Amino acid sequence: MSVYEDNESKLLKKAKENPFVPVGIAGFFAIVGYRLMKMKSRGDTKMSVHLIHMRVAAQGFVVGAMTVGVIYKMYQDYVVKPREQQKAIEKK
Repeated sequence: MSVYEDNESKLLKKAKENPFVPVGIAGFFAIVGYRLMKMKSRGDTKMSVHLIHMRVAAQGFVVGAMTVGVIYKMYQDYVVKPREQQKAIEKK
């Protein structure tokens, strides 16, 4: 296996473990693309301020997606799995 295939499989593995990773990546690029298109009509706003707002919005979306992903994973590990294990024990 080449290094490229290893990296590709790591990304796919992470995406399967945490489905919010691709959502965060897509949201990041969507926000950056939208803000770059909106740059034409920024008015009197300085370029640096516009870029800072774009960066904060994109990072905020990624952090939000990561937070939701962690909460989802914790819910799966600490709520759903114990219920399934308890039902399996009761059926025995």
